Amino acid sequence: MPVIFPMELIKPTPEHIRTIMEWVKPPKIFNIWAGPGFRYPYDQKSFTEDLQLDKLHSRVLIDGSKLVAFGQVYDRLGHTHLGRLVVNPDNQGQGIGKELIQQLMALGDQCLDTSGYSLFVLAENQRAKHLYEKLGFVIKEYPEMIPMANCYYMVKDNAQSL
Repeated sequence: MPVIFPMELIKPTPEHIRTIMEWVKPPKIFNIWAGPGFRYPYDQKSFTEDLQLDKLHSRVLIDGSKLVAFGQVYDRLGHTHLGRLVVNPDNQGQGIGKELIQQLMALGDQCLDTSGYSLFVLAENQRAKHLYEKLGFVIKEYPEMIPMANCYYMVKDNAQSL
């Protein structure tokens, strides 16, 4: 079924979190998605704690009543950092990743005072890297050691257009 735009970015419910837990359950997907410090295997309690829902701006993207994506934003080194981005596996390749990123950047513009946007992507995740490049993100040297091997730090100046 095709995705209907516009979609709504809202705060996640416990039911949304349970669904996201299923999306990232396979170890290979989890390792690409979670980042360091996220416990695996997980249960609802540890998963929710490790998401840091009380500290980070966490949102789900809803198409009608269907959960189609999840992501978080927070200030990292003066940029609105986009983290833990995931699209429902049944809806990948339908433009939802682009919509999620655009709406999360707009959320960052509303609630954070930053000079641009940033994210991390693993080198093996070429599909995501290509999407980020299409949206104007470029690889930049990270000023600290990245806590994951084969990981790129990508930034986008908020003066760039989508």
